[in-house]
Amino acid sequence: MDNNKKSLILSILLVIALGTLLTFSFLHEEKFEVPNYIYQVYLEGNKIGLIESKDELYKLINNEQAEIKNKYKVDQVYPPNGFQIIKTYTYDDELSSVEDVYSKIQDQKNFTVKGYTVTIKPTGEDSELIYIYVLDKQIFEDSLKRIVSIFVGEDRFNQYQNETQSEIVNTGYKIENMYFDDKITIKESFISANERIFTNSTDLTKYLLFGDNNEDREYTVVQGDTVESIAEANKLNVDELLVANQNIKSSDALLAIGQKLNVALINPVLTLIYEELVVEDLPSQFQTEYVDDPNQYMGIETVKQEGQDGINRTTYRTQFINGARNQGIKIIGQPIPIKTTQNKIIARGTKRNSTVTGNFVPTNSVWQWPTNVPYVITSGFGWRWGALHEGIDISGTGFGSPIYAALDGNVVAAGWGGMVGNLAGLNVVLQHDNGYYTVYAHMSKVYVSVGQRVARGQAIGGMGMTGAATGVHLHFGLYYGVPYNGGYTLNPMRLWN
Repeated sequence: MDNNKKSLILSILLVIALGTLLTFSFLHEEKFEVPNYIYQVYLEGNKIGLIESKDELYKLINNEQAEIKNKYKVDQVYPPNGFQIIKTYTYDDELSSVEDVYSKIQDQKNFTVKGYTVTIKPTGEDSELIYIYVLDKQIFEDSLKRIVSIFVGEDRFNQYQNETQSEIVNTGYKIENMYFDDKITIKESFISANERIFTNSTDLTKYLLFGDNNEDREYTVVQGDTVESIAEANKLNVDELLVANQNIKSSDALLAIGQKLNVALINPVLTLIYEELVVEDLPSQFQTEYVDDPNQYMGIETVKQEGQDGINRTTYRTQFINGARNQGIKIIGQPIPIKTTQNKIIARGTKRNSTVTGNFVPTNSVWQWPTNVPYVITSGFGWRWGALHEGIDISGTGFGSPIYAALDGNVVAAGWGGMVGNLAGLNVVLQHDNGYYTVYAHMSKVYVSVGQRVARGQAIGGMGMTGAATGVHLHFGLYYGVPYNGGYTLNPMRLWN
C-alpha cells in the first residue's frame, strides 16, 4: 500500500474518532429535566396553588378548625364544597406553601363536615325545595317517628306499626294507612359549616313541627285557667295546644298554677296523612214541622209532638292531615238505624180574630239543619291554624246533595266569592228577618238568585268543594249583622243546642 492510501485511511479514521469523541462529549454535557410530582388545588374551578403534599393540607385544615369540631362534636373537618385537588406532573418549581393555600380557601368559602342532606319536595307545583342538614341520618329518622307519635299518639302509632290494632266491634276506629305526602330523599354529603346542622332529634323535631315559626311563646298558668281557655286566649284550638305540649294528654287535664305552656302556633314542615276507618253512631237531627190549626187563633202555636233526634250507625273513611281532619269524608254502605228520628210538630193557628187586619203570613221561627243525614262535623267553630274558623264544616251527605235554607230569608249573595270572598267558592248568603245572616259556602251549584225570597227547608244549592276546600263539604256560617261588614260571627251550633 502506497503512502497516499495510508494517509487517506488515517484521515478517515481520525475524523470518525473525533466525531465519536465530540458526540460522547455532547451527550455527557446535555442535562434532561425531570418533571415534579405535585398537587394542583382548585376552588370553584379556579387554581389557587401548587402544593407538594395534599395530606399536609388536610391535616392543617383539621387542626386549625377546632371551633367547628367543638361545635358539631366531630373529629374531622373537610375542605369546602367546590374544592378539588388533582395530582399532576409539572416543570413549574414555584410551589405554594400549604399555609398560603389554606389561607386562600379560608378567605373564600366555609369548611365542611360530613353528614346527610335531607331534601323535601312538598306537595304542590309551586312549592320550593326544603333542605335539612343532619350529622347522622338516624337523627332524621327518629324525628319522623316523634312527629308521627305527636299527631297520632305513641300507642296508636306502635299498634299500627306492629299490626296490633283492635278490630272494630259495634263502634270504633282504626288506622288503615299512613304516609308523608312529601317527596323525601336523604344522601350523605359534605355540609358547609355555616348551614343550620341538626345534631339531635329534639331540635329537629321542634323545627319539623313549628317550621320557621319556632320562636318560643310561653304562657304561665294562673288560677281558673283551663286548656280550652288558654287555647282560646292565644288563638289556638285545643288540638294545636295539645300538639305543642306533649306533657298535656287531654283537654280535661288539670293544670298547675305557675305551669309553663308553649302557646306557639304549629307550622309543620312535613305533611303527615293518615286515614281511618270509623264506625260511629251519628245523630239524625229532627226537623220541625208546622201544621195549620183552624181552631186556634192566628199567632198562637202549640207543640203537638216533641222532637227527638235519631241515631244512625254509620261507617265511613276519613283522612287527617297533620292531625286535623280533612273536610270531606266517604260514607261506606247504608247507615243502620239505631234510634228512630221523631220530628217536632207545631200546630199554628189560622183562625182570624178582630185584631188581625190585612193578609196574615205565618213565619217559621225554628231553625232547620242545612243538610241531609247522616253527616259529620269535620271542623267546628273556633281557631284553626292561627285564624278564626267562622262556622262549622259539615260533610258526609255526598257531592251535589241538597243544601237547605236554615230559615226563611232573602238571598243577598249568590255565586262565586262576593261578600264572603273567593275562598268560599260558590256560595249563598241569606238575610233573615230577625237580623241574622247565614252563609253556605263551597257549593257545587247555586239554585237561587239575589233578591229571591226563600223558605226554611228550601234547597238553595248542592254540596261541593269549590274555593279553598280539601274535600266535599258545606261551610255553614252564622252572623248577626252583615258578614264582613259590621256583623259579628257566632257559633252556628247555638241554633240547635
